[in-house]
Amino acid sequence: MSSEAQVPAPVSAVVDAINAGDTDAFVAAFTLDGQVDDWGRVLTGSDGVRSWAESDAIGMDARMNVLGAETVGDTTTVAFEWSSRKFNGTSTAIVTVADGRVSSFRIPPAH
Repeated sequence: MSSEAQVPAPVSAVVDAINAGDTDAFVAAFTLDGQVDDWGRVLTGSDGVRSWAESDAIGMDARMNVLGAETVGDTTTVAFEWSSRKFNGTSTAIVTVADGRVSSFRIPPAH
């Protein structure tokens, strides 16, 4: 993670888990009903979050480098570079936190 980007601890836990290749830590960073929304493909709950981690992130040797972040209330918008065996490039994630964990990790479609 970029030393310049300041993100809340739950968001940092997601980034750190991806970069460490730790699926269990990634799932643990989410609320029990947490969700990943990747370009409209929504996966919910621990099984859904784990599935996305395996098919699109950790299972694809992903690395996430935070370029910048802005937090307003419980929502952090993160600009990041992503490299993996599935996708490489820059993107944005909108991450919502509830009760000290991530409740929603949304990657909207590129414009």
